[in-house]
Amino acid sequence: MISWTHITQFGDVTITMLVAFAIAAWLYIEGERRLALWWSGLFTAGLGIVVVTKMAFIGWGIGVRALDFTGFSGHAMRATAVIPVLFYLMLQKTAPALRAAGVLAGFAGAVLIGLSRLTLHAHSVSEVVAGTALGAAVSMAFIWIAAESLRRHVFNPLRIALSMLALLPAPYLHPAPTQQWLTGVSLFFSGHDKPFMRTGARDAQGPGRTELSSRS
Repeated sequence: MISWTHITQFGDVTITMLVAFAIAAWLYIEGERRLALWWSGLFTAGLGIVVVTKMAFIGWGIGVRALDFTGFSGHAMRATAVIPVLFYLMLQKTAPALRAAGVLAGFAGAVLIGLSRLTLHAHSVSEVVAGTALGAAVSMAFIWIAAESLRRHVFNPLRIALSMLALLPAPYLHPAPTQQWLTGVSLFFSGHDKPFMRTGARDAQGPGRTELSSRS
C-alpha cells in the first residue's frame, strides 16, 4: 500500500529535477530550442523563488508569522510545475479534450503531493498553497507559450517512455538533503551560527534551536 511518505517522494528534488531536465532535453533535441529556453527559464525562476524565501527565513528570520510562512514548499512548486507539463507534452498527439484532461490530472497529482506535505507535517498550509500556486504559474505559462509552437509537433514516444521510467523508483529513493544544503548556505551568507526556526525563534540573545525539520 502506498503511504503518504511514498507519495511525497514524487515531489523530491531527485525526481522532479530529473524530469525537468528531460523535458528541456526533449525540446532541444526536437529542435524546439526557444521553448527549451522558456521552460528552463521559467522552472529556474520558480526554483529561485523557493530558495530565496527559504534562505531568507533560515538565515535572517524573514517570514510571515501570522500565516506560519517560512518559505514556499519546494515539493509543491516542483510537482505542480513539472507534472502538468509532462502530461501536456506526452499527450501532444491526442485530441485537445484528452490533452486538457491530462493536464488537469497532472495538477491533481501535484495537489496530492502537496497534501502529503501537510499530512507529514513538513509544511504549513500557507507554504503548500504558495508553492502550488507558484508551480501552477510556471506550468501554465509554459503551456500557454507552447500551445502554438507544439500544435503539430509530436515527440518521440520511445524517448518519452524511457524518461518516464525515472519516476518508477520515486517511492523508494532517499530524500535529498536539500534542507541541510540550504541551511549551510544561508548561515554562510548571514554570518549566523544557528538557523532561525519555526519554533524557538531568535531573540535579542541569539539564535533559536538548531534542530532541523525535514522541509525541502
